[in-house]
Amino acid sequence: MRKTIFITGAASGIGKATAQRFARDGWLVGLFDIDEPGLEALQASLGERACHHRLDVTDSESVRAALAFFAERSDGRIDVLFNCAGILRTGDFEETSLETYEQVIDVNVRGVLSCCHLALPYLQTANDPCVINACSTSALHGVPGFAVYSATKFFVRGLTEALNIEWQRHGIRVVDVMPPFVDTPMARDNHHPMMDRLGVEIGPEQVAAVVARAARGSGPHYLVTTKIKALSAVLGWLPGRPARDFFRLVSRY
Repeated sequence: MRKTIFITGAASGIGKATAQRFARDGWLVGLFDIDEPGLEALQASLGERACHHRLDVTDSESVRAALAFFAERSDGRIDVLFNCAGILRTGDFEETSLETYEQVIDVNVRGVLSCCHLALPYLQTANDPCVINACSTSALHGVPGFAVYSATKFFVRGLTEALNIEWQRHGIRVVDVMPPFVDTPMARDNHHPMMDRLGVEIGPEQVAAVVARAARGSGPHYLVTTKIKALSAVLGWLPGRPARDFFRLVSRY
């Protein structure tokens, strides 16, 4: 039986690369995004290995409709839910509008929450189902210049850790993938000086490879590069002040 994956934010970046990776591996790939032209172009390249539908993750009715659409094509089950949809806004906290921050929270927090909550019945019908949440290394420590984005990824990390324990009773693994800066349209459209200091050294294909590994693992967290694994280990034992000083240094605040 062909395995199935439901991907939000599939039209570009990490979501697109993940869709291509799983399609090559023989999965039925559900492509979901607000970018309909992007979905149509990706669908055309993947053919019968994929299906697509518009999805606004901030609208619970849109989430319900997308899940029902995919269920009709996947025998009612989702083997992997990949919550990849997200948006980034960078800059000094007070110089960005409240409305912009509310949009970031709606997509990055409410979107993940709604998809997890509403996908549960479809996950429960699968054999060894898994939820993979797109997190970020900005969930290791609050990042100046990325304050609200970083805070939303702390939410994703916390939800992942909690459901990784709670949903064991349903037989569902819940994990996250925590990449650093990735060379995607989202990063290029929200360039920040910290990206120059720390480097943008990986592409979405490298993250997609980690997503594929996470789909087979137990988690809860998957760090993408050796450098980030080392940084995570260091931040784990550094007391508060040195960790804070590190982020002040790389952000130059």
